[in-house]
Amino acid sequence: MVEVYFSPGVECLKAILDNLERARKQVDLCIFTISDDRITFKIKKLHEKGLRVRIITDNDKLNDKGSDIEELAKAGIPLRVDRTRAHMHHKFAVIDKKRILTGSYNWTRSAEKYNHENVLLSDQSKAVKAYQTEFDKLWEQMEDFDG
Repeated sequence: MVEVYFSPGVECLKAILDNLERARKQVDLCIFTISDDRITFKIKKLHEKGLRVRIITDNDKLNDKGSDIEELAKAGIPLRVDRTRAHMHHKFAVIDKKRILTGSYNWTRSAEKYNHENVLLSDQSKAVKAYQTEFDKLWEQMEDFDG
């Protein structure tokens, strides 16, 4: 399965929310920035339901207006941050080690309303494994978020 969605419009947001909702065991998120409260709400609900949720993000985006990273950390979600001079600019999720969600789509309201962005979903095992390997590598390299 491969599916592709484009913004502006609700299709990318809907794909993200629907696929997070389908998670049953774990979600690994490697996201440059998260400021769309609808996505944040869904991530927190997954954590509350007992799913293993981990987030990697970029330190430069922590203090952006509307950033939800601190809120997610306060909810008890393990979070790691890139504190290097470079940007951790990825935007991908690995869901249950069976499906990936990736693309240029920033997890912000602007991405839905104004920007020309994309989301690609795939359950192709080779792609899923590659993204999970990258997530695990970055998880080891990045620093714990200290709030």
